[in-house]
Amino acid sequence: MDATLREGEQTPGVSFTIDQKLEIAKKLDEMGVHMIEAGHPAVAPDVFEAVRRIAWMKKEGEIRAEIIAHSRAVKSDIDKAAETEADRIAIFYGVSDIHLRAKHRKTREEALSIIGEMVEYAKSYGVKVRFTAEDASRADLEYLEQVVKTARDAGADRVSLADTVGVLTPWTAQKFFEHMVKAVPNVEYDIHAHNDLGMALANAFGAVMGGATAVHVTVNGLGERVGIVPLQLFAVAVKVHFDVELVNLSKIMEITRLVERYSGIEVPYNMPVIGDYAFLHKAGVHVAGILADPRTYEPFPPEMIGRSRDYVIDKYTGKKAVKAKLEKLGIRVDDDTLMKILEEIKKSNLRVLTDDTLISIAEKVTGKSLRPKATENIEAIAWIKVDSNVFTSSVARKISMIDGVREIAEVTGDYDLMVRIEAPDHKVLNTILDSIRGIKGIQSTHTQIVLKKMDKSAP
Repeated sequence: MDATLREGEQTPGVSFTIDQKLEIAKKLDEMGVHMIEAGHPAVAPDVFEAVRRIAWMKKEGEIRAEIIAHSRAVKSDIDKAAETEADRIAIFYGVSDIHLRAKHRKTREEALSIIGEMVEYAKSYGVKVRFTAEDASRADLEYLEQVVKTARDAGADRVSLADTVGVLTPWTAQKFFEHMVKAVPNVEYDIHAHNDLGMALANAFGAVMGGATAVHVTVNGLGERVGIVPLQLFAVAVKVHFDVELVNLSKIMEITRLVERYSGIEVPYNMPVIGDYAFLHKAGVHVAGILADPRTYEPFPPEMIGRSRDYVIDKYTGKKAVKAKLEKLGIRVDDDTLMKILEEIKKSNLRVLTDDTLISIAEKVTGKSLRPKATENIEAIAWIKVDSNVFTSSVARKISMIDGVREIAEVTGDYDLMVRIEAPDHKVLNTILDSIRGIKGIQSTHTQIVLKKMDKSAP
């Protein structure tokens, strides 16, 4: 169950537009996500509208996943959720003594009455209902049994047990769910695991081993404080360990980059599976192993999720990695020259050598020019998509001030602007394109090089 549009938007600093939410929902559905928690409609008018439109997309057959509207255990919230015509209403209520005393200021008995009444009220709308026992991992176990029985008997077919502050461990999570599945049967259990102590993914696996049948995830692990289980990590781990493909893994990087761009929260370089360093190898012995057989230092092939491996060139690098990198750049040298290049690399003391620096070192050692001649006088067309909440004319004015931009036009179709660029070489062209992409409000760009202008007088 993906909660990017609800839990994910509770990440500090994150606020998606309605159009962005619709696009994310479509991408999640294309991946094969089973349930999408589209938002908490009572929070704000735009949240309500997004949930309503996503639910409508489901009714129109544009989305196959079950659409969920989030709600407090309050009639007005439930009414709002029902008004969106989502497939399911998900009601939450804190059930630990800490939450009952400090937040709700209710006794255990009063809380049970509220939970039963509100689940029953939501059910009266003719929709499926999930009850989330907030802070369940810190609740009294016998009382939690009463909570789940109350929700089940009132009409909830799913109950989410939330590890709200991430205090479970994989083995306690398994025992916790084993106990609840046995103590209160005839209901499906979800695990909502927060990552405060860095164990959300492992705890989700423990819960599944204990009987949970749904795991709450978000793209890139977004959520309150430090988030919940990352969709990509859980999906890939299930494939690696159980050979079960829960979603279309080839679309993982597409949804990763989309949510990274819209949320403004960058994926850490060293994040497992999706980070830039996940398949980037450094130490000489590691690279040698990878070149001989990638399985030596990779738990699964990067191609499985549409990625590829690469090698860092720095003072830790071995000659096999340098040779592989040079050959990738179209440069072949003999073993003696290779060793001299490697010596220069180790003396450079740079953190990372770019391809350009590596070529410079190779040119210094060989005394030859190894760079391809740069193309001169390049003309390019850049197609630009502007965010829906930004004026196209404002973006166009900013682009017009960039050196090298010769013409701008508003266009119809998949893009909003067409920009004609002239540059003396590729390096300058890339600088111009980077300047354009850096303008706030630009959603995406697509560039085409003009190869040949057609003569209008030609027959």
